[in-house]
Amino acid sequence: MPYGGPAPILADGPVAPLGQHSLLLLLLQVGVLLALALLFGRLAVRWGMPAVVGELLVGVLLGPSLLERFAPALTDWLFPKEPGQFHLLDAFSQIGLMLLVGVTGTQLSLGLLRRQGTTALRVSVGGLVVPLAFGIGVAFLLPDRLVPGDVDRAVFAFFLGVAMCVSALPVIAKTLSDMGFLHRPVGQLILTAGLVDDTVAWFLLSLVTALATAGLTVGHVGLALASLAVFLVLACTVGRMAVRAVLRRTARSAEPGATVAAVVVMVLLSAAGAHALHQEPLFGAFVCGLVISSTGELAPNRLAALRTVVMAVFAPVFFAAAGLRMDLTGLADPVVLGAAFLLLFVAVLGKFLGAYAGARLSRRSRWEALALGAGMNARGVVEVVIAMAGLRLGVLTTEMYTVIVLIAVVTSLMAPPILTLAMKRIEDTAEETAELKSPEEKTADEEIREKAYG
Repeated sequence: MPYGGPAPILADGPVAPLGQHSLLLLLLQVGVLLALALLFGRLAVRWGMPAVVGELLVGVLLGPSLLERFAPALTDWLFPKEPGQFHLLDAFSQIGLMLLVGVTGTQLSLGLLRRQGTTALRVSVGGLVVPLAFGIGVAFLLPDRLVPGDVDRAVFAFFLGVAMCVSALPVIAKTLSDMGFLHRPVGQLILTAGLVDDTVAWFLLSLVTALATAGLTVGHVGLALASLAVFLVLACTVGRMAVRAVLRRTARSAEPGATVAAVVVMVLLSAAGAHALHQEPLFGAFVCGLVISSTGELAPNRLAALRTVVMAVFAPVFFAAAGLRMDLTGLADPVVLGAAFLLLFVAVLGKFLGAYAGARLSRRSRWEALALGAGMNARGVVEVVIAMAGLRLGVLTTEMYTVIVLIAVVTSLMAPPILTLAMKRIEDTAEETAELKSPEEKTADEEIREKAYG
């Protein structure tokens, strides 16, 4: 077989292996994206920005926004538009994404929600419902050219509403930790409300995925809700018992390798189960992580190796690959640029109004309400993942995908200065300070802060 040629098709017998040229390109793509993502991610952190900003920038520089315009021959060779080749990189990224979401679920502390009670729920509900309604409403005002022709406008509107209402727990946790606000009462409240938002976001994404796949009719909506309920019931009953049994079994081994392998298997199978029920596989991975966390059988240090690989290898490659699909040249179009400004305004206004109202209803001060709005406004990782899902489902055009990713970046950059302004004017009471977690709980929850991508 000549080097660079396609693998031969065998009429009878085993499937032919991947062609040499296809394998070469995949190795180069992953290697180049990872190396540059790590470099630009560290530079972004050094300049006071989330690492994901630098990682997304890698894809932007190597994609249609820059390199493809000035060195099209190089881009066509390294990142050919051939679907089969691009899907290889997609497959690598998607596996890493499932593990990233699953590991995130295992690190969430449900005890935060119990400690913060109704205040966190009010803030979270306000921060979800208001921007969700704003996003759905503004979707019907956008021109037809920004909506895929074969997508029902109502499904597009629901998806855009979901993208507008999410928050990103990784961004929130990292920002609060870096600024020294993590263990202050308001910092804990922001983190708790972010936990609720993250959970609801994956639920809504799974629902809109089912609607985008099956169509928007009364029967399809009912079927989507029924399949979602079946998945959740199975996960919380049979799944929880199975997870507990597996984790107890693997805990007997002195080496963490058995636990790591078991968690990977459970996350991937849960994602596959959700996908088989026409739900978003990311939701399945996230639910599996929550179930693992809820059993109390997993010692945090048992997944240290998996977290390292996921955060240091898979996550940067995913975000760099996501950036490859961004085309910033589309913003030169006044219609696209206008839509970007409108959606950014709606996203920020909706999140601030909702979180602010929830905080004031709970008799929190104006500065506390402002801090909650600033923290909840950071969308980072979660919105990038949702935008990627929308592009994969065909619910978003390339222009709308670019706009939503930009909103994720801009809102994440807005959080630190507004939080600093508000936190300086908040005085914690002795009662609130006494309610903070014990040193042991703080140490355990530091595992969450390792998810510093956003």
